[in-house]
Amino acid sequence: MSNDYKRKIKTKEELLDIIGERPFPSGRIGQQMKTIMCHGTFDLVHPGHIRHLMYAKSKADILIVSLTGDAFIDKANYRPFVPSELRAMNLAALEVVDYVITDDSPTPIENIKFLKPDYFAKGFEYLNSNNIKIQEEREAVQSYNGEIIFTPGDLTYSSSEIIEQSPPNLSHEKLGTLMDAHHITWNELEDALDSFHNIKVHVLGDTIIDTYIYCNTISSGMSKTPTISVSQQYKRDFIGGAAIVAKHIKHAGGDVTFSTVLGIGKLSQLVRENLLQDDITLLANVDSSRPTTQKSVYIADKHRLLKVDKLDNHPISKNIIQSLKQILEYKDFNACVFSDFRHGIFNQETIPEFINSISKDTFKVVDSQVASRWGNILDFKMFDLITPNEREARFALADQDSVIRPLALELYKQAQCKTLIMKLGDKGILTYCAPSNSSGSFFSVDSFCENLVDPIGAGDALLAYSTLSMVATQSPVIASILGSFAAGVACEIEGNNPVTPEAVINKLERVEKSL
Repeated sequence: MSNDYKRKIKTKEELLDIIGERPFPSGRIGQQMKTIMCHGTFDLVHPGHIRHLMYAKSKADILIVSLTGDAFIDKANYRPFVPSELRAMNLAALEVVDYVITDDSPTPIENIKFLKPDYFAKGFEYLNSNNIKIQEEREAVQSYNGEIIFTPGDLTYSSSEIIEQSPPNLSHEKLGTLMDAHHITWNELEDALDSFHNIKVHVLGDTIIDTYIYCNTISSGMSKTPTISVSQQYKRDFIGGAAIVAKHIKHAGGDVTFSTVLGIGKLSQLVRENLLQDDITLLANVDSSRPTTQKSVYIADKHRLLKVDKLDNHPISKNIIQSLKQILEYKDFNACVFSDFRHGIFNQETIPEFINSISKDTFKVVDSQVASRWGNILDFKMFDLITPNEREARFALADQDSVIRPLALELYKQAQCKTLIMKLGDKGILTYCAPSNSSGSFFSVDSFCENLVDPIGAGDALLAYSTLSMVATQSPVIASILGSFAAGVACEIEGNNPVTPEAVINKLERVEKSL
């Protein structure tokens, strides 16, 4: 398919050079032709938009469509649904549209004054509006003797309503647009996976045994109490917490050293044997005063009925702190990952000591899953990569009201990190790599889970693959894509299982083929 329509997408400076300035110099298009500008979000182009654009084009020779930039769309959560690069392409592909620009300001006022179109078109619903923004637009147009016109309003649609009621799956198209904007090829993604081999990573964090207890529901007729009765059939133990992060990294090709604290007994031995099989260097500090953390879930008919935790969150001893610090001081690690579940290793006393022990040249990563306990991702400042979820971000900022993008930006600024990947569940991820609203400072990647089986542990897979990607490529875009794909793979398997590069490549190839 021809991409010739991309020639219509311009910067405002490029467009001014084409249409000319007022008073129009000799030889410019604008000397003979009238221009009209439409402005909006155009999150999903619908029939109302088409009629609006067709009417506008009928009033002038050149139709310019101005898009609201992603950074300035905050009227609803998880918006825009379609990123600006893809929205621009959608409009440029329409024959009726001559040029498309993306506005780098919250309102079109600056572009109106800069380009000075003969006409500025608004929808009919704004005809009698007293909105201050409409008044500002009107004044801007009239300042150079331009004219504001209103298109007929016989049909009214809402992109937001369409998205809320039945959002189309545009994950593949969005990914293709992101890769195109950053000049990333599919081969580069696979090459990045190949480059993970022998990257030395130290993982420090809480080990958890995730036990799945499978049951059958007992139907016993009437009962005296509203108690669910089940019969236990079998159980499966999965290595979880920071230990599964270590396993993900190892299976992806990394050289892993894992430091943790274990109790005594069978569960501790299970961890040792499991990690030994994967050739992971385990540096386990034994604390006989606590059990190895175990989280059990009872499952019947694929429904999770009850969770039971066996744990002790009291702080680790001075001797264990000193032992962990000595390992952190080792300078030969390419990356250090803090996987904090707040079960005793990380607290107000230990966090500063651990951070100060890391070699300055080591890539620093933290995932602090603390929203349900006392703790805060902002305890970890100036890291190279942090990967909180939305709930943890709101917990850290005490903010339950802001929409996602400004929430992520504020956390990024306060954490003073280099890259933030915010996990949004089935909405995918939002990445910030610069503390501003400028184009390229943030972007989103949708979820690539094709068949949801078990979302538990998806964030650990993302953490592992994004860490290795950042060390190997220094590209937040590649790290976000591969992390998102690894998370998608993890969601399609029950329990905590390490994600392999082969599984990620298979998913990449399916998406590439669909595009």
